[in-house]
Amino acid sequence: MKFIHLLFLISFFPVIPVNATTPKSVTCTRTEYREEYIPGTKSSPGYVKSYEIDVEIPCGGPNQAGKIDHNDCSEGSVIGGIIGAGLALSSSRGKDRLWAVPAGGTAGALIGCQVDGG
Repeated sequence: MKFIHLLFLISFFPVIPVNATTPKSVTCTRTEYREEYIPGTKSSPGYVKSYEIDVEIPCGGPNQAGKIDHNDCSEGSVIGGIIGAGLALSSSRGKDRLWAVPAGGTAGALIGCQVDGG
């Protein structure tokens, strides 16, 4: 009987893949100071022309790739939730199952996420 309850509970866990991506073409600008020498003649001496330009650079700098967290704990959450709900279902009696199964599933999902590396 407990096995039937566990199969019934497992059948309601949808597995929906989430395909979220980060934008790869984000750019920021930086202002650079530049100088250009304009040569002169005997009657008109040369001079230095100075100006500023905006240069596009990738946002975050070169160390941005090292800071991205690729951890995903979805598998551990699902498995932990199923195990936690199953343990709560098998150890509770009567009306206590109404709160024990969701609480066990939630606690199992949190523990499973931490075990999976999230």
